[in-house]
Amino acid sequence: MITRRSLLQIAAGSAAFTGLGLVPAYADLPKLKKKDTYKVGFAQTESNNPWRLAQTASMKEEAQKRGWQLVYTDAAGSAAKQVADVRSMIAQKVDVILLSPREEKPLVPAVMEAKKAGIPLFLIDRGVDANLAKGGKDYVAFIGSDFIKEGEMAGEYLAKAVNGKAKIIELQGTVGSSPANDRKTGFEKAIKAFPDMKIIASQSGDFARDKGRQVFETLYQAHPDATALYSHNDEMTMGAIAAMEAAGKVPGKDLILASIDGTRDAAQAVSDGKILVLVECNPKFGPAAFDAIVKYAAGETVAPRLVNTDRLFNKDNIAAYMPESY
Repeated sequence: MITRRSLLQIAAGSAAFTGLGLVPAYADLPKLKKKDTYKVGFAQTESNNPWRLAQTASMKEEAQKRGWQLVYTDAAGSAAKQVADVRSMIAQKVDVILLSPREEKPLVPAVMEAKKAGIPLFLIDRGVDANLAKGGKDYVAFIGSDFIKEGEMAGEYLAKAVNGKAKIIELQGTVGSSPANDRKTGFEKAIKAFPDMKIIASQSGDFARDKGRQVFETLYQAHPDATALYSHNDEMTMGAIAAMEAAGKVPGKDLILASIDGTRDAAQAVSDGKILVLVECNPKFGPAAFDAIVKYAAGETVAPRLVNTDRLFNKDNIAAYMPESY
């Protein structure tokens, strides 16, 4: 489970912040009065998978625990609707906005409009284009995982397991989203040192189980020589497993699988030997997000990037994780 300590592990001191120009920029952000309760807007991107449902539940539970009002919206996978959702929150005069951006570029206007309206905004689990909006200047902070590191962890473990030789099908997440961009970057960085580790096909499955199944079926039919699958999230992985088994293939044997998230289904698949390696991306952001709001309201400096430490699971340690999987 994500703890406050793990989410607030920041590898930068105050001197580094000054050198990067983050302290002066921090002064430009909207202020937040210190009070007992807050009206918090949470703009969710979608609710079509266990990860998102667990994240939303964490936010709702934390709001209820503290007696705060949560204004919740679900963009249903639409960047345009999510922009409209944020605008609605601005109109409702929420005290602070927690935004999980559908895509990096389309949500920048929403971030800037919140700033203009004087409402502090935190990015949750996904970022926006850093060339267009910056933490500590245009929004308070990003709270989430290091997606590049997740991809690196998956790539490094897979490379060692297959002795540096594999023909890989890659299922990418939502096009234009920070986790899809960064998980691809991290994985490619990890396998770069292995000339015989080749991505032979790569396509977006939009982080969805059925789409992942369909895309994998198409790619595998076109590349029957594939020996491994790298999937950007567990839902697509589970869809691919269904496709493999329907085709008479054995996940974990005919193809070696690497996945990211930590859902209960995927954890069970690790236990069953179908998935080789599962890199965690914990969705339970409620406590850390609300703690960050309190800290900001108290006038304390909140680093522009709050990064949690994700774990790696395999057949040796998956049993201990199962009780907290979602």
